[in-house]
Amino acid sequence: MSDSAERTPATATRRPVRSFLINAWRLSLLFLLWNLVRLFVWTRNHVRLPRWFGSDFREVAVRLWTIAWLAFVWVLLWGTLSWANVLGGLLLAAAVLTVLPLPRVPVEGRIHPLSVLRLVLRLIYDFMVSSAQVAWMAVRPGRPPLGAVMRVRLAIKSDMVLTLAVDYLNLVPGTMVLEIDHRRRMLYIHVFDVRSEKKVRAFYRQIAYVERTFVQAFERDSEWHPSPYHGIDDDFHGGVRRTIDRPTTEGSQT
Repeated sequence: MSDSAERTPATATRRPVRSFLINAWRLSLLFLLWNLVRLFVWTRNHVRLPRWFGSDFREVAVRLWTIAWLAFVWVLLWGTLSWANVLGGLLLAAAVLTVLPLPRVPVEGRIHPLSVLRLVLRLIYDFMVSSAQVAWMAVRPGRPPLGAVMRVRLAIKSDMVLTLAVDYLNLVPGTMVLEIDHRRRMLYIHVFDVRSEKKVRAFYRQIAYVERTFVQAFERDSEWHPSPYHGIDDDFHGGVRRTIDRPTTEGSQT
């Protein structure tokens, strides 16, 4: 009983000190966050980045990402993580982008991670299924498959997203993009087997899925902001969606 009575004053003394420290920490955190927001607003209103960085926030983000990636590769090449290698990589990356500038890539949409994840999972699934189908067609007895060059039109506006869609089709066994009509967004795709109407419909369903999923993942109409470096016809600048063409096919026995 006496021990409890002796500890009570010390505990009562520690509680106000602890409360004071917690309140001081909260006030300091709020003060820091408030000043960071004020600094961000002031910087955005008064600081003008050089034209080399880009005309909007998205292009600046792409530039910074490119510099960071080149610096990362530089550190990997040296094999040692040090301040000298990191700073050297940043300076070299900035020099490369300044002396050897690449063409501007329009950044006109917004990335949706869940849609991108679904796209990657579907790519893995299509890769496995198509690989099994192509392998079976190679070893099964009977007549060889009938290949054809199919012409389709995609309602994808961005050059970057169109390139990703073409890479998707090239990675899946059984389809290979042979030619791209950049202005009309037309693809000429060699299809491994189109012996039946069912396989032709399956191909068009695959193309429709690729088009729809890439639009949902990267360039939804509500988030589309045409870049001055877009470089395609005005119909796409207005956000016009065009359905997939059902063109003629050029069959060739393979």
